[in-house]
Amino acid sequence: MKKALITGITGQDGSYLAEQLLDRDYEVHGLVRRVTLEDPTHRLRRIRHIQKDLRLHLGTIESYARLLDIFEDVKPDECYHLAAQSFLHESFEDSHTTFDTNITGVLNTLTALKRKSPDTRFFFAGSSEMFGKVEETPQTEETKFHPRSPYGITKVTGFEITRNFREAYNIFACSGIFFNHESPRRGYEFVTRKITSNLAKISCTGEGVLKLGNLEAQRDWGFAGDYVDAMWKMLQRSEPEDYVVATGESHTVREFVESAARHAGMDLYWDGEGINECGIDRTTERKVVEIDPKLFRPSEVNLLLGNASKARRELGWKPRVYFDGLVSMMVESDLRK
Repeated sequence: MKKALITGITGQDGSYLAEQLLDRDYEVHGLVRRVTLEDPTHRLRRIRHIQKDLRLHLGTIESYARLLDIFEDVKPDECYHLAAQSFLHESFEDSHTTFDTNITGVLNTLTALKRKSPDTRFFFAGSSEMFGKVEETPQTEETKFHPRSPYGITKVTGFEITRNFREAYNIFACSGIFFNHESPRRGYEFVTRKITSNLAKISCTGEGVLKLGNLEAQRDWGFAGDYVDAMWKMLQRSEPEDYVVATGESHTVREFVESAARHAGMDLYWDGEGINECGIDRTTERKVVEIDPKLFRPSEVNLLLGNASKARRELGWKPRVYFDGLVSMMVESDLRK
């Protein structure tokens, strides 16, 4: 039986990956903070249904000594490094913590792996935010990085650390450059879940207003359950490679709002211009969306669109869920809640 260690197992991606690895008869280990066990109802909610089948280890990616112990004890066949400070807005507000967690965490994990379990295959979760101010569209594995946020900078650094361990120490280490991937398990602070949860609440209660920033930002949105399958496929190859994982379709935040509103039973139209623009439900003539200037980024990324042809060709991977199906899935889940 293969063994896998997942950092960030309680997050969106970690929970889907743990499910899929259990279905593949893996022994699944996860790294969790002590505070997680102090508040299990909230912090273990994504893996509660499979918790009895998991082996959870207390620790953090900031603790090199603890990681050494875990790699020595577990000797996993595969390690999926998903833990990170991943909320982009927070990376502007607290860049020092973001740098410490996201950069030191990768270095600690790979160094502990190298010392105690060098045959373990390693996956690093990169991000389309690494491209930032893009120099070409769509973006491929060869596109130059120009990150526009502290979060994006840390992901570029993590990518380079991973490549260095592969080239310098012959570690099977690869990175997935993942474009935006969402699900009903997405945290409420992320814009997609903020949209679907708020519109579902407004639809059910008739109360509240959804506040958003840049409606014209374009993103390549896919389903997290599809994307974690690409992680696994990367670690099954004979040689480590880095891959862009994306749907190849780009949509604006405005389109996401409009699709979510339709699935929530609203007939949305837009009134006004610029920061005074608002979204109004025709059926009730109530304002349900308004622009909040405080929610704009200090340095905006206007367009991210991925070309995953290498992943399709070499991994046999392709998305099963596309934009409208993803939005529908998330809205229906929030309406039930």
